[in-house]
Amino acid sequence: MKFCSTCGDRVILTDVDGDTHKRYVCTNCKTIHYTNPKLVVGALVYWEDKVILCRRAIEPRLGFWNIPAGYLEDHEKAEEGAAREVWEEAGAKVNIEGVLAIYNLPEANQVYIHFIGELIDGVYSNGVESIETKLFSEEEIPWKDLAFTSSAFALRKYFQDRKQGKIGTYIGSFPQTGKANY
Repeated sequence: MKFCSTCGDRVILTDVDGDTHKRYVCTNCKTIHYTNPKLVVGALVYWEDKVILCRRAIEPRLGFWNIPAGYLEDHEKAEEGAAREVWEEAGAKVNIEGVLAIYNLPEANQVYIHFIGELIDGVYSNGVESIETKLFSEEEIPWKDLAFTSSAFALRKYFQDRKQGKIGTYIGSFPQTGKANY
C-alpha cells in the first residue's frame, strides 16, 4: 500500500499505539489502514468414486490442475462462493455438504476453505477459467501437475477420510520451508 484511500496522501508502515502489528498509516489524515488475508473458497466435488479437477486456463499456474476455487466476493457466504466457483470453473452445480479443510497460506496472505460437495446430476463442463474439466479416481489424480498445495492437501485429506469412512475438517499450512504440512 502506497497511498491513503481516504485522502490520497502517502502512507507509511509504522507502529500504532495499542496494536501488536505494524500498520499502514496516512501521513496526512492519520487514517490507519488494516490489511487482512484474502479468503479463498472452493469445493472438492465428488461423483460416485471420483472427484472433479479443472485444468487452469488462466495464470497463475496456467495448464495445471486445481480444485475449483477462488476469492470470496463481498456480501457472499463462504459456501455460496464455493458453489459459484464450481459453476464458473467446472460448469457444474454442487450440493455443498460441509467444510472439508481449512488451509493457511501466510506467505501469500491467504486462507483457503475447501468445502465438500456432491455433483448434481453428474453434469459438468469447462468453465471460462478452465481448459479441461475431468472426473478423476484417486489413482488417476495428476499429483505432479496440481496447481496449488491447497488442492493437494484437500485431496489427500478427502481420500484418507474416505478410506476411513468419514469426512472431517482439517487445518493445514504451507510453511516457509516450501514443503506442505500433511
